[in-house]
Amino acid sequence: MVSSDIDASSEKYLRGKYAIVGVGETEYTRGSGVTTRVLGTRAVRSAIEDAGLTPSDVDAMMSYSGNDSTMSPFIAGDLGIRLNFHMDVHGGGSSIEALVGIAMGVIEAGMCRTVVIYRAMNGYSQVRIGGTGRGGTATLSGNALFSRAYGQGSAGQNFSQTFMRHMHDYGTTPEQVAMVKVIHSEHASSNPKAYYQQRVTVDDVLASRMIVKPLHLLDCCVETDNGTAIVVTRIDRARDCRHTPAVIQSVVGRCCKPRADMHYQAGPISTVAGHYAREILWPNAGVGPEDIDVTGSYDAFTFTSMLQLEDYGFCAKGEGGDYVSSGIMRLGGQRPNNTSGGHLCEGYTHGINMVIENVRQLRADVDDSCPVGSDGKRRHTYDYAQGGCRQVKDVELTANLGWGTPSIGSAMIMARS
Repeated sequence: MVSSDIDASSEKYLRGKYAIVGVGETEYTRGSGVTTRVLGTRAVRSAIEDAGLTPSDVDAMMSYSGNDSTMSPFIAGDLGIRLNFHMDVHGGGSSIEALVGIAMGVIEAGMCRTVVIYRAMNGYSQVRIGGTGRGGTATLSGNALFSRAYGQGSAGQNFSQTFMRHMHDYGTTPEQVAMVKVIHSEHASSNPKAYYQQRVTVDDVLASRMIVKPLHLLDCCVETDNGTAIVVTRIDRARDCRHTPAVIQSVVGRCCKPRADMHYQAGPISTVAGHYAREILWPNAGVGPEDIDVTGSYDAFTFTSMLQLEDYGFCAKGEGGDYVSSGIMRLGGQRPNNTSGGHLCEGYTHGINMVIENVRQLRADVDDSCPVGSDGKRRHTYDYAQGGCRQVKDVELTANLGWGTPSIGSAMIMARS
């Protein structure tokens, strides 16, 4: 592993000092029938209650969006929260881990005590990927002046060249990468809140219609309407919260390749931002890929999961196709990935639902179909048949790998307290 030039002393000092103490979600649906303000308010309230806190315990809030959400002060006002700090940023899949890092920083600076981070989006019924749908715009400005002229009007169109180049460079096959969808569908089949719970096969993926080569329909995530939220605070406060805290070990926020706007002009386009982010992530956490029990690798497409797992070092460069098709990512395998079904099956949230899932894995309280005892706790069977359990046994460390584009990424390591 190449050592980073970054002075990581401050991040190492913060290792283990902050935690995610609450998580909240609305239903993953197509057609919420409510505004993003309602979705955000419901998710934030749910996360605060999950933490065993009250609105008066929260004094900071952050959100991220693509001009398709409601800003923090409005959500806070609806819940009776007065904010000492708030920030609403523009961005998608590289945002949640980055905002966790910012939350740690502003608490450390004494600006606030407890931060809620949320994403509220009507990603199916209103603003859809590519600028379509009610309220969407497909304007020609900024980087779009260059990209749209070459047919790069959606995420699939923007990323497909990277995927094709990986196939050319390393012989990666559609059959191998289709296994990402297959495995995530297996996990979603034991997730009562997943939008798609039906298991699929490699043949199903390859038989689905082509969207943009090499992406078939089932290689693509499911667009949904939803609100999602997490609560971040210091570990000393976390000890007094309702659940076992998910302790933050390391964060990378929006790390870029050279020329992030036109990454194919600098460096191999089959290499993604994780190649650089790992030089921060692993040294600051004091662990390596081999130590991780569960991964949450951003799956806007099947290929994005594969490329990140490869470039963060879970396998050698060029071996991503073998890794994702080997069975290692399955429940019951060595290192399960996206145990909720992720973006491909549970719902599309720009990354936060995979953080929520890993928090639950670390708390050993994944919301599957296992029986609940008289004490309110689930009795996990570790039977990973359809409609059964999705809790991984004895989880100690998780990794979330966030994706904005091939050239921008964020990541986070969490540990069981």
